[in-house]
Amino acid sequence: MRTGKMLLLLLGCIVCLSPRQAHAQWLNDSLSDARTQKGVDFVYNLHFSEAENEFREIVRLHPSDPTGYFFLAMVDWWRIVIDINNESLDNRFVRKLNRVIAVCDSILDRDPKNVAALFFKGGALGFRGRLRANRERWLDAAGDGREALPIVQEAFKIAPDNYDILLGIGIYNYYAAVIPEQYPIVKPLMMFFPKGDKKTGIQQLETASLHAKYAAIETSYFLLQLYYSYEGKYAQALEIAARLATRFPENAVFQRYVGRCHANLGLWNEACREFSEIYARCEADSGRLPGYGKNSQREAAYYMGVCAMNRAAYDEAPKYLARCEELSRAIDGKEESGFRVLAALKLGMTYDVLADREKATEQYKKIMRLRDYQKSHELATRYLKTPYLK
Repeated sequence: MRTGKMLLLLLGCIVCLSPRQAHAQWLNDSLSDARTQKGVDFVYNLHFSEAENEFREIVRLHPSDPTGYFFLAMVDWWRIVIDINNESLDNRFVRKLNRVIAVCDSILDRDPKNVAALFFKGGALGFRGRLRANRERWLDAAGDGREALPIVQEAFKIAPDNYDILLGIGIYNYYAAVIPEQYPIVKPLMMFFPKGDKKTGIQQLETASLHAKYAAIETSYFLLQLYYSYEGKYAQALEIAARLATRFPENAVFQRYVGRCHANLGLWNEACREFSEIYARCEADSGRLPGYGKNSQREAAYYMGVCAMNRAAYDEAPKYLARCEELSRAIDGKEESGFRVLAALKLGMTYDVLADREKATEQYKKIMRLRDYQKSHELATRYLKTPYLK
């Protein structure tokens, strides 16, 4: 990930609310509380229509409250997450977030210390920033981040003992410390933001994941991501991913993390079983089941190819690696994905083992036309000179 994108994703995501972070504790209606909880579970299981039905009813019952409007926007956010390259929902999502902001502003004009309005406004700005960062609209994303951060800080100042608030604050403390360490070029920019504290951030997130009333699931998801992507603590990540996937068995995002963690821990039998199930779901549902579309199938195909290589089933591996390449060509944007590069490399290696030097050479030459990823050019050059041996 490019440094600029990482920084602006930081500015956006550090202030986001989750679908469990702040809702019914401000609705003085037990039925709406139960409906919100039910809708949130639908969101995490990717049952979008059912979730929308619940949140529309909350809007009908509480038209001047931001709760229902915010969670209707979150339904579209998860639609975007599972198909991140599809921009067709962007404008609708932003319109929904702007509606949330307008409702919150009408409350804050009368009551500047209203914690619920501060939460939802900060969350709406944060998610808008995340989307804009993903679309490489850097200045707009940075503007959303700068506007949202003090709003969330004000909410934390008003309610410092609220475990749910710890999600946003914990994320900020962690990433504001980690990003400058990993990307020194952003240090001058971070001078305009409060200093982070990695240890404190993790502690806050762990506390929220255990004790938050509404933010426990989303906090667990953030912990999973930071353990996997930044800390390299794959065992801890696997524990969280398995728990989330068990509770929400139709969420492809959680299931893919289970498979990734197994692979990084060298538990290839388990990884193969997980990705085999994902691949089968993608084939059986032909993308009709949300989350089990091209992105999930591409990742599953890659790992199925690697699994075949690991058990020396070299005649089986090309099927999956070629499918990964094919899907990558359809999915990738301006730059080739790591999946495409590595699938092409491993396909060449497989052809070498199968003694099909012509096809292997074709793959290695192809790699040299793609971007260099994890020493792919060095390896392709080596195997062009000397065939790969298992």
